[in-house]
Amino acid sequence: MLKGINVKSSAPLVRPVEDPLLLKIAEKTQGCKFCSRDQEFLRQGVRPDYGSGKQVLSIVDLFAGAGGFSLGISEACRRLGVGANILLAIDYDEASAGVFRENFPNARMSQEPAENIFSREPGESFSAREANLRKHFGGIDLLIGGPPCQGHSDLNNKTRRNDPRNSLYVKMIRAAEVLRARAVVIENVPAVVHDRGGVVALAARHLLRMGYVVDSRVFEMSSIGIPQSRKRHILFAARNRNMDPLALLSSVAPLCLEKHSRTIRWAIEDLLDREDETLFDEPSRVSRANEERIDWLFNNESYDLPNELRPNCHHSEHSYRSMYGRLSWDRPAQTITTGYGSMGQGRYVHPERRRTLTPHEAARIQTFPDFFSFSHSSARTSWANMIGNAVPPLIGVALGVPIVASLL
Repeated sequence: MLKGINVKSSAPLVRPVEDPLLLKIAEKTQGCKFCSRDQEFLRQGVRPDYGSGKQVLSIVDLFAGAGGFSLGISEACRRLGVGANILLAIDYDEASAGVFRENFPNARMSQEPAENIFSREPGESFSAREANLRKHFGGIDLLIGGPPCQGHSDLNNKTRRNDPRNSLYVKMIRAAEVLRARAVVIENVPAVVHDRGGVVALAARHLLRMGYVVDSRVFEMSSIGIPQSRKRHILFAARNRNMDPLALLSSVAPLCLEKHSRTIRWAIEDLLDREDETLFDEPSRVSRANEERIDWLFNNESYDLPNELRPNCHHSEHSYRSMYGRLSWDRPAQTITTGYGSMGQGRYVHPERRRTLTPHEAARIQTFPDFFSFSHSSARTSWANMIGNAVPPLIGVALGVPIVASLL
């Protein structure tokens, strides 16, 4: 194991309340009102002003997608009275780039592969383009990104651990080097630490060589305020050698006295009466066979479909109990993926309605607030990709509050 990084961290801990940083954060986030404040954020219809504050943090978002991570960090800044200035965002997907521009009109969005922009490896001399980026954006406060995780995902049985996309993780490190970022946050699936190329350890070595202090850990998202049972790997690095990344990551937790997981009810119950108001509020059509499976779940007051009622190809022994299942109001969802509109992709049948989740409901469970607009695209496939692949904004809030406070 590398000194300064723990790639097998367990569930997050909470530092004692006497910690000055936590006291500062608690004062800003109003302690046990945290859950109510987050719910109000999700239901908010008007976008707050994220640009104003006594101090303004400069941010670059690599592999930005539709903007979930940028939104979360911006909201964390706002809660601490700090402005957020997204100087640059990069994503090659046209629909995602369009939605990002729609929601962050003042940001410069570069719609092309990150490896075309940061074309060289850490430690190499700068290309002409990298030198130009350093000249215009060098010295940013925070670099954030969620490199494509499909190559690492346990759902990827073909190229898992040895996928060319995995090397994109190290592009975050090259970007940090070029942009002279004060701090770096990288989000990914837990399986990233098992990549055959050792991308996490390689990234840490480069960061340590560049003068950063580094640590990482795996978070259970339901423990830090996301209404889903999912785990994510977070790497944090800072150029301030007086900073303790392990202590900072250990402080990440919702400041709520009740300490319970947020549920489907908490996230989407208020949307029950919004069915079919817009295409975004319409569920996907299901086959007649799946209609009958959904009816069976409700008629038998069940949340799991018996194996014999699944398609023949799903009759064999398996551990995918959630497939064709129904969500419970009073539990977190399973991980929201791009397949949230299909009951054959997971536990995505609505708790109370005989249908699967709508794009709006899936976005809410991913903690996108109502003021965040996906209207640049009207294609269900694009919505599914953007929502399912997003960094949930409330991850950005939970991480961002202590990180931003440490940068002030």
